[in-house]
Amino acid sequence: MTTCPSCATQSTASSCPSCGTALVPYPGAPVTTLAAPAEARNWAMGCHLSSLLGLFVPFGNLIGPLICWLVKRDQSPLVDANGKESLNFQISMTIWMVISGVLIFVLIGIPMLLVLAVLDIVFSIIAAIKTSNGEPYRYPLTIRFLR
Repeated sequence: MTTCPSCATQSTASSCPSCGTALVPYPGAPVTTLAAPAEARNWAMGCHLSSLLGLFVPFGNLIGPLICWLVKRDQSPLVDANGKESLNFQISMTIWMVISGVLIFVLIGIPMLLVLAVLDIVFSIIAAIKTSNGEPYRYPLTIRFLR
């Protein structure tokens, strides 16, 4: 059990579940974090919200979270975890949408595509809000490609 130096929350995780600060497992351990926990939460939230680029740019739902994650993953465990979670969800949603696209020929693909599109938007917004509040969020319907 480690105590967060920023908010005094106790946790066994590698980062504080409340503020996102990296928790040092032992004195002298190297810590690479962003300057402020709020900045880490903003980048983590950006990983989720950038997936909405898919509404305007083909494969933007994958490119946006990938860029956010690659830029800051080494500097914050919170951004690393949320970036992986967002990417896993977006890759899974892309797979589900391709399957639904094939099922258009059987006439059940069109309603499935509409439901998946709405779920993608809603779950991404929920994840961004939870991350902004410092709460962990795990997407449903997700295949865990990145661990």
